[in-house]
Amino acid sequence: MTKLLQETVNAFKLKCGNSNNCSIKLVFNTIHSCILFIILCIPIYSIAQKSILPDFYADPAVRVFNKKIYIYPTHDIPGSNGFNKPSDWHSFSSKNLKDWKDDGIIFSLKDISWADKKAYAADCIKYNGKYYFYFTANYQIGVAVSKYPDKGFKDALGKPMIETNAAGTKVMDPCIFLDDDGERYLYFGQNKLCVVKLKKNMIEMDGAIKTLSVTNFHEGIWVHKKDSLYYLSYPSEKGDKIANLLEYSVSKSPEGPFEYKGIIMDNRSRNIHHAIVKVLDKWYIFYHVQTALPYQRRVCIEYIEYNEDGTIKPILMTQTGVDKINNL
Repeated sequence: MTKLLQETVNAFKLKCGNSNNCSIKLVFNTIHSCILFIILCIPIYSIAQKSILPDFYADPAVRVFNKKIYIYPTHDIPGSNGFNKPSDWHSFSSKNLKDWKDDGIIFSLKDISWADKKAYAADCIKYNGKYYFYFTANYQIGVAVSKYPDKGFKDALGKPMIETNAAGTKVMDPCIFLDDDGERYLYFGQNKLCVVKLKKNMIEMDGAIKTLSVTNFHEGIWVHKKDSLYYLSYPSEKGDKIANLLEYSVSKSPEGPFEYKGIIMDNRSRNIHHAIVKVLDKWYIFYHVQTALPYQRRVCIEYIEYNEDGTIKPILMTQTGVDKINNL
């Protein structure tokens, strides 16, 4: 695609040179060709869903703090041909699910000394009056702490909390879960899901890392609890677009055993990293879709509904997304 667009630009330069007499017809034809080219190259799924954030963000972790909804996404770089360049994390906040404020960069690879690339998926949680930001940096997981959910984060350890290849999995995609009994669990991994309890200081592991048996797990784990069931939802590798199928398993314990329940969503994009959260009396799923390039993604939102037996109903992507709610 880039080569074809560059050839169009070069042809324009060749015919026009530095002259101011370039014909209006040539200008019109060039612009028309570029527009047609872009329209034909953008997949239908990239324009069918309503993006809620500016270009380009992905891998949303979502939390509700202090009567606001916060999104902690990764930051895709325009024009990038891979996922190696992201170097910082923003947060976005809203009181009504429609109007989103960019809180700016809340943390960056410049704020740590032990990694300088691959600022991947993160998560954040409030515990005992502080905010803990768990992030992936070059396949290691670190933790930063702040008094605020959208600024002031500092590296808590000066080193990774979980180092590369811990427990034989790729160390990435942390998801922090606080249970009703106060226990703290950090889930992570690729192709092998791991979990470890955290101490009350939230920056140290409390015991050994455990491996969980979860059917079709690939990456991008998200954990939520509804009623008495623990839900693990995650992209699998069973789709035709590279991890575009969202599947889930449930258990009566945060450490399993987990019962596989099936596929609930297909975002027709590379990866379906997501978050599921309850806001007021409704449940929502935040996810991303790719644009013309798999490395430029947009965050979207849909409703999520449950059957009476606790299973999740299939989720369809829409052009409208969700309704605006009254301010929290």
